Order: sequence, then structure tokens, then C-alpha cells
Amino acid sequence: MFKKFSKESLTSRSQPKRSAIRMMRKKIQETYPTIEPYLDEILPAKAPVVLVKCAGHIQLVVVNNEIIFFQIRDSPLYPTLRLCHKYPVFGPKVQVDKGAIRKILGGAHIMCPGITSAGDCTC
Repeated sequence: MFKKFSKESLTSRSQPKRSAIRMMRKKIQETYPTIEPYLDEILPAKAPVVLVKCAGHIQLVVVNNEIIFFQIRDSPLYPTLRLCHKYPVFGPKVQVDKGAIRKILGGAHIMCPGITSAGDCTC
């Protein structure tokens, strides 16, 4: 999807109204409830927010010249990897067996029998 992404792929930039930013914050809060304590750091009230529309029906949310969320068509807003590394509370946490760590870091898929503690999700 982002393989052929360049500056020519950008179609428009716009600064949304405050009401649109509030709706965006509400959608982010509903989609990712664990991020609520950090939401003021991610989307500060006085920071300039820019919506960048790109080819392929992709929309980027830029705050302080940093892309923090992207959206494809009518899907929910997804955090960028940079934001996920900065705030690792986005997804559910699971615990795996000690012997599986090396294989998971090598790129292996995680299946339910390998999970020892479900955390927030149930299998």
C-alpha cells in the first residue's frame, strides 16, 4: 500500500475545524480505550492538526509535522508504528511461553495454544 508512496501521491492538505478534531478524539478514544491517559499528549489542544489526503483513499493525520494516524477509506483510524512504539498501550497484551520468545521475534505467528496468559483478550 505505501510501497510506491511519494510526494506526488499527496492530493490535498487541510486544517480541520475544532469540532472535527473533537470528533476524531472521540473516535480514537472509543477505538483505543487504553490510550485515554495519553490522548492529551498525542493530540494536544493547541497543536496544529493537518489532514493530508493521498492517492488510494488514504488519509493521514499530522500533528506537529509528525504522522500519527492513518485511515483507509471508511476504516477506523490506525496508529502509525512510530506512535505504537512511543505509546505501547494501543493493543492488548498477551504472555507467551519463554521458549517461544526467540521464534516470535524471528517473525513466527502466535496461535492460541502458545499463549499462557490472555491479558485483555480471550481466545
